[in-house]
Amino acid sequence: MGATMTEKIFARHTADGRARAGEIVELQPDVVLLNDVSGPVAAGPFAEMGATRVFDPDKVVLVADHFSPAKDVQSAELIRRLRSFGETYGIKSYYHTGNGGIEHAVLAETGRVYPGALVFGADSHTCTAGALNASGIGFGSTDLAAALALGSLWARVPDAIRVDLTGALPVYVSGKDVILEIIRRIGVDGALNAALEFGGPGLGALNVDERMAVANMAVEAGAETCVMEPDAAVEAYARAHGAHDFTATYPDAEAAYVAHIALDLSTLEPTIAAPPSPANGLPVSALLGTPVHQVYVGNCANGTLTDLRQVAAVLRGRQVAPNVRMFVVPATQAIYRDAMREGLLDVISQAGATISAPTCGACFGGHNGILAKGETAIATTNRNFRGRMGDPDSRVFLANAWVAAAAAVAGEIAHPGAFATPAQS
Repeated sequence: MGATMTEKIFARHTADGRARAGEIVELQPDVVLLNDVSGPVAAGPFAEMGATRVFDPDKVVLVADHFSPAKDVQSAELIRRLRSFGETYGIKSYYHTGNGGIEHAVLAETGRVYPGALVFGADSHTCTAGALNASGIGFGSTDLAAALALGSLWARVPDAIRVDLTGALPVYVSGKDVILEIIRRIGVDGALNAALEFGGPGLGALNVDERMAVANMAVEAGAETCVMEPDAAVEAYARAHGAHDFTATYPDAEAAYVAHIALDLSTLEPTIAAPPSPANGLPVSALLGTPVHQVYVGNCANGTLTDLRQVAAVLRGRQVAPNVRMFVVPATQAIYRDAMREGLLDVISQAGATISAPTCGACFGGHNGILAKGETAIATTNRNFRGRMGDPDSRVFLANAWVAAAAAVAGEIAHPGAFATPAQS
């Protein structure tokens, strides 16, 4: 029997080179990722188990992104503890708002994610690594404490669900709409205990930024991890960001999947997930005229240069509606600088939007854009559960950057075609 991409990547990271779906195997990761929430939590059990060193300081990456810049004394203390842990154990890869950005985007930018890599992260959206033909697995902080000490963890090899993409994206449709459509079809538990594996001729219609948007929300479908087939664009991205010694991974023709999903990209339209679930996908036309108080563009996979170009295309020569506050958050400092060079930030700021330093901020309800009681937001983030971005009686609609920017101008949910043409992006 042939192997899936997930089985192959897992097998390369076991001592005996074996990993089949359903088996429990001991995995040795290429990188272990912790942030300013999970890192300080992991430090406790790491010390309690008697560990005196991390297994390999060069394979550990620490990123202060959830509460950076610190909003209060408590968040400043979390960041201090993360930095102190790195200094104590010789971990040189430490990033924050000024020299990095949001963890999953930082890993990709710094060449720590590449075809065939295995990433352990104490964050559920570690699956974002799948965009680069890698496998990222989110673990709890206690699990990651053990991985820091031992350099391995036991894990079950997940079954795989195959997603075959065909066709090309229509105007104003992006990777965000692809994953919202998949979650609409299968639900938030449709890939429970499984890996989502993407391939097919339509995959090439998505640039790397858009693939990251898809992979990022695999966990919102319940998936353990996500892997996309590689192509020249992915390999070029990996090399451009410093990764050179890697092995691209493809599924065998006879690989066994527990389910198949076929998606013709040309049939998609801009999609919005209505609260309180990412599975509540609706066409933008079904929600036209819904008033919004806040627009938020950014997160670990939707604060990319692609997203910022789409926002600027809508905002150019226009103003954010007076009843709306808009926050635009580049995912990394490098993206921020690229957007500045292209003049995108100037367009966005002239329109009346606030441009933030890279941070998870409001995405998880931490700071930098919290919603009050009764307020409605449209956001490019990945979750819209009750209370996710603030008061339990606020609402969050999930959408792509085109749609979010159109809502900022209109003051209500609107079709982006009324404000931009593709040539402007």
